[in-house]
Amino acid sequence: MRAPVFLIPGAIFGAGLALSGMTNPARVKGFLDLAGTWDPTMVFVIGGGLASFVFWNLLLGRRAEPILGGEKPGKPSREISARLIAGEAVFGIGWGLAGFCPGPALANLGALRLEALAFLPAMVAGMWIARTVLGADRPTAILATQDQTATG
Repeated sequence: MRAPVFLIPGAIFGAGLALSGMTNPARVKGFLDLAGTWDPTMVFVIGGGLASFVFWNLLLGRRAEPILGGEKPGKPSREISARLIAGEAVFGIGWGLAGFCPGPALANLGALRLEALAFLPAMVAGMWIARTVLGADRPTAILATQDQTATG
C-alpha cells in the first residue's frame, strides 16, 4: 500500500518539470550544448533536486527503518565498472539525441506530444532488452555486486 504515497511527490515532480520548461527537449538539448548556445536553466532544476534530497536525507536519513516500513536499501556499489560506463554512455547518447530522459518523457506523455508517444515505447523496449538479454537491473545481480564489494 506504499504506492499511493508516491502520488504526491510524483505530482510535484511533474509540475516542477512543466513549470521549469524541462519537458521541452529543446531546453534539455540547450543545456547539453556546451559549445553552442548553452542554456544553464537545468542547473537550477538540478540544484533544487539536490537541495530537496539533502533536506529530506538529513531529516529522515538516520532512521533505523523507513517510515512506510520495509527495509532500507543497501548502499550502492562505488565501483566504476565497464558496465556502468557503457550504461552511462548509452543513456547519454539516447538523452542527447532525443532530448528526453524518463521523467520528462512521461510528463510529455500527459501532453500527448508525438515525440513522447514514440520515445516511451522505444525506451521501454530498450529497458526490456537490457534486462532480459543483458541481465541488467536485476535485484540478484545488484545484490551480488554489493556482496562482492563488501567482501572484496
